Amino acid sequence: MRVSAVLPVAIFGVLAAVFGVYLYQVSAGKNVSEIPSALIDQPAPALDLPPIEGRTDGLASAELAGKVSLVNVFASWCPPCKTEHPVLMQLASEGVPIYGINYKDRPEDARRFLESLGNPYRAIGADTTGRAAIDWGVYGYPETFIVDRQGRIRYKHIGPIMAHDLEVRIRPILRRLAP
Repeated sequence: MRVSAVLPVAIFGVLAAVFGVYLYQVSAGKNVSEIPSALIDQPAPALDLPPIEGRTDGLASAELAGKVSLVNVFASWCPPCKTEHPVLMQLASEGVPIYGINYKDRPEDARRFLESLGNPYRAIGADTTGRAAIDWGVYGYPETFIVDRQGRIRYKHIGPIMAHDLEVRIRPILRRLAP
């Protein structure tokens, strides 16, 4: 048999198998868009980040102590970060403590981002080297973590928080962890 005749059939078979596994997982109720994090239920990685140049805040682990909070990794160059920003502003207006890790951003761009869209963060640390993002297991932007009163990560949200995510995932976890 010729390879040129078998190759399309083999490719079709592989694609059909991948699609079949996906459909099986969806039909079983598994959310295939969620990627597990090894940090869930683990202590949040230590933070000691300087402020964005030109600002006076910064972000240290002590900021998270004793309260349920969100830690949001964002950058001005990240379009999905702009998409989720109104949701963060809404949560901040409701009193939810939100802390920012500004990932590999130019200081002037980060400041402009916050000035134009508003600042939902109680404190922001500049992750100029990307080390903090690595420690927190970040691989996409934005990412948001819910940290409990004991400093343990209870949830990781990959991508922008949309209204549906807020109601179905974020708010229920925040309510469960609240006193």
